[in-house]
Amino acid sequence: MNILLNLGDFINQLFRDNNMIINPLIGESIAATIFFFLALFTGWVTYHIFEHYFSKWAKKTKTTLDDEIVKNTKRPIYFFVIIVGFYYAVEQLTILIPHQYIIKQIFLVAEIFLVAYIITRIINVLLSWYAERIVKTGKKAISSNILRVFKNILHMFVYIFALLYLLYVSKIDLSGALVGLGVTGIAIAFALQNILGDLFSAFTIYFGRPFEIGDYIIIGEDGGTVTKIGLRSTRVQLLEGEELIISNREITSGKVRNLQKMPRRRVEFIIRVSPNVQLKKLKKVPSVLKETVESCKPAEFDMVHLREVGPFSYNFEVVYYLNTGDYKQYLDVHNNVIFAIRERFEKEGIDFGFQGSNRFSST
Repeated sequence: MNILLNLGDFINQLFRDNNMIINPLIGESIAATIFFFLALFTGWVTYHIFEHYFSKWAKKTKTTLDDEIVKNTKRPIYFFVIIVGFYYAVEQLTILIPHQYIIKQIFLVAEIFLVAYIITRIINVLLSWYAERIVKTGKKAISSNILRVFKNILHMFVYIFALLYLLYVSKIDLSGALVGLGVTGIAIAFALQNILGDLFSAFTIYFGRPFEIGDYIIIGEDGGTVTKIGLRSTRVQLLEGEELIISNREITSGKVRNLQKMPRRRVEFIIRVSPNVQLKKLKKVPSVLKETVESCKPAEFDMVHLREVGPFSYNFEVVYYLNTGDYKQYLDVHNNVIFAIRERFEKEGIDFGFQGSNRFSST
């Protein structure tokens, strides 16, 4: 190993042993050239191993994750090997000793940030793989904007750590740098606290997935369909027609009801029958309501009971289920149920009572 590190001295000694008086720079240049080509050869071998062995091994696995990691890291690793070889080649030249510190720092910067670049490539692969996996599981795709911002934030942390590590190995006092970064970070955080709050809330929405585009959600007293999830705000199309734009921070800090996530919806409502109805027809109401609801597919009838006798009506409670979380489909089915009940009551000669404020719920 010492011979390799001092190959220039070894070659010059060989010349001297053979009674050849030459400029020491010649032996050093020969050693540097040997290291130069050795670095190229080692880099080529490394690339060849990745290309013909690691790639084939990765293709045999079930996941494509390792394939993409090998594909995206083999070239940077090839350059990393060459840079290390070039460093040892340049180190053979004693003529550059006065500039040794600068040269060492240049190669150190190149090596550290090349490793950081390799790490960012792996991060890109992992995030892309995660996004594809989300789609394959049947969920909505992650927005390319939020994915790009998340990648950039992770890249920033990687390069900041690389810079701090560079300062550390260069034996530069980090106390001032850390204090400066801390103060700067605090100042930026205070200045951008609302924006950063919305941004991190966007990450919570995208990766926690409390709702997705196309879901019907209820926020406070407002309910509608999610049309867009941005970095700072979410857009909801309300049933009344207007668009609600609400900050992501406000959404994640409050309560959100996602009706789209319900695998099974329970619908409960009151039908009021006129107090003047004949007893014979009144007794027939439960079976009429049952048959009517059962005829309105995909509604699944559950129960109907005379809940109470009010001052202006007989109040029947009707319950049915829907195996869907789609709010629009639920509204369509419930419309059909109400229209069918009205049509059947007219056919049976059953009058509605005073409706007042009907109790109606869907859970």
